[in-house]
Amino acid sequence: MMRILLFLATNVAVLIVISVVFRLLGLDSLLLETGGIDMGALLIMAAIIGFSGSLISLFLSKTLAKHGMGVHVIEQPSNRLEHWLMETVARQAEQAGIGMPEVGIFDSPEPNAFATGWNRNEALVAVSTGLLHHMREDEVEAVIGHEISHVANGDMVTLALIQGVVNTFVVFLSRIVGHVVDRVILKNEQGYGVGYFVASIVAELMLSVLATMIVMWFSRYREYRADAGGASLTSRRQMAAALRALQRVHEPQDLPSGEFAAFGVSGRIGEGFMALFRSHPPLEKRIAALES
Repeated sequence: MMRILLFLATNVAVLIVISVVFRLLGLDSLLLETGGIDMGALLIMAAIIGFSGSLISLFLSKTLAKHGMGVHVIEQPSNRLEHWLMETVARQAEQAGIGMPEVGIFDSPEPNAFATGWNRNEALVAVSTGLLHHMREDEVEAVIGHEISHVANGDMVTLALIQGVVNTFVVFLSRIVGHVVDRVILKNEQGYGVGYFVASIVAELMLSVLATMIVMWFSRYREYRADAGGASLTSRRQMAAALRALQRVHEPQDLPSGEFAAFGVSGRIGEGFMALFRSHPPLEKRIAALES
């Protein structure tokens, strides 16, 4: 889940920075037509800003994950466990038809794992010390299979493209809101005033929340596919056992706010509206999908 949060945070930050740069350069004013706004030019500008944010986030994803989580990348295995990890990732990567990812370990008491990278042949797969401590090797193997499947499915690239599309609509609609506030409410008739900039920024932030729901829907959908991929690289029994191991670790007590888990089971997010922001489906549903 952390890799998704890093991706989204970077995307929003880049989106806002590029939007501010465009305004400081006066490019927003070029959208004005006589008595209205040039919709075609606005859509082109929105696409440039929107896809810049998502693509920059994608290309930085591996670097951000390494530094943000303190990942120790295994260059030369120094013990039996590191040898086993490298061999397992290499075998599953070959099965999945992707290039050998970088393999790393990061220090966390919780059972976590993630895979990220802009290219299926230039990925990073990392596991936590807690995962290696709490799970048997066959369960860890299934977790690795799940992450390898994310890479093989091109989930990060697809996520970036979806984010780029929703970003485009966020920028497009926020500028229209700013234009309406500036022209209709504030009655400004020459150029764009402060009202346009404030209204468009506020609208951009609010619409980004709605856009996040769409991205999280895709994230939940891809987890089922990655579970199926993990089961094909290992076995359905191993994949289900790994999910049940996560239940044993996480369900006895709530985790502190801010914790994250490889399969997105940290904390207890309420049903209803807040469930729309979950990056992963409930474990029970994922286990049921595997068993069916």
